Amino acid sequence: MSTLGRENNPSISVCCQVCPRGERANLQNVCERCTESPELYDWLYLGFMAMLPLVLHWFFIEWYSGKKSSSALLQHITAMLECGMSAVVTLLVTEPVGKLSIQSCRVQMLSDWYTMLYNPSPDYINTLHCTQEAVYPLYTIVLIYYAFCLVLMMMLRPLLVKKIACGLGKSDRFRSIYAALYFFPILTVLQAVGGGLLYYAFPYIILVLSLLTLAVYMSASEIQSFKNLIAKKKRLVVLFSHWLLHAYGIVSISRLDKLEQDLPLLALVPGPALFYIATARFTEPSRILSEGGSGR
Repeated sequence: MSTLGRENNPSISVCCQVCPRGERANLQNVCERCTESPELYDWLYLGFMAMLPLVLHWFFIEWYSGKKSSSALLQHITAMLECGMSAVVTLLVTEPVGKLSIQSCRVQMLSDWYTMLYNPSPDYINTLHCTQEAVYPLYTIVLIYYAFCLVLMMMLRPLLVKKIACGLGKSDRFRSIYAALYFFPILTVLQAVGGGLLYYAFPYIILVLSLLTLAVYMSASEIQSFKNLIAKKKRLVVLFSHWLLHAYGIVSISRLDKLEQDLPLLALVPGPALFYIATARFTEPSRILSEGGSGR
């Protein structure tokens, strides 16, 4: 925001002007154009927010496709194409228009995300509304991306599902689309309200959720050895997907500021899966119950 003083009392700022979109006030309260390139951490944050709808699409497609349906793979690919096309279009319509790059203002503190909470009150009576996007375009670009994802899904997915999901009932084949109509508004509200919190917490969210989901999947699939793990290709796909998420979270936390110190941390990626397989036989519920019944 930029402020101008009152003529008869210059010490009181009464005129608060909102900087145009794509600009931010400097220390002298003068609007300056955002011309910096996003840092690696900013791109990782945008990548995380872009992955959320894709992961939810895949989850609900798998959930509602059924074991006998052969349409799940094509729906997975279609969801990935929708999100990929949405990301490209979003970058193209963001400054500089027509290029796969963006110009941004650097995030300095958490309050940069919530300028609406810091509107000044010079006389402690009247509030001057100077809300702006101080973290341009990290706040609105995610919302634009979600809008494109929703539009492309409504244009492409119903036609695809109607043709290929013959193994499902009429009421079941569109359930993954209905689910998206619920989670897109939730993601929009999440970004609008908690965007700043997610910006600082997303690396830890990735690590925690990936560890929990991997443990739940391996437990539900009764994977207790490497033989069980490589018995099905789908299990290897799920394992490598979780390893990619682990690596993504580690890179986001370390930010690769010092390559010689941060890159060796990636060796920890297989650790949780190896630890689970090594200890699964000792935590088998039936074995614990049998040993407890025998008084050991």
